[in-house]
Amino acid sequence: MKFEDLKASVQEIIDLIAAKNNREANNKLLEVNETLDEMLDHAEEDEDLREISRYQVLLNQLHVKINGEEQVDGV
Repeated sequence: MKFEDLKASVQEIIDLIAAKNNREANNKLLEVNETLDEMLDHAEEDEDLREISRYQVLLNQLHVKINGEEQVDGV
């Protein structure tokens, strides 16, 4: 999955949150997080690592928005 696909998936999560469909949003978030972890395992370029890091921060913020928790490691 490339960054354009990630961007589309994150937008889908945001749309699900807006539609108050938190269960589906959380499921999609977990799926995207797994993909991001796989990308991190195979990333070699510094720019890719920075972009992955940005998405990790965004996913963590979305997780907080969905679940109302302070911060969760690994998500």
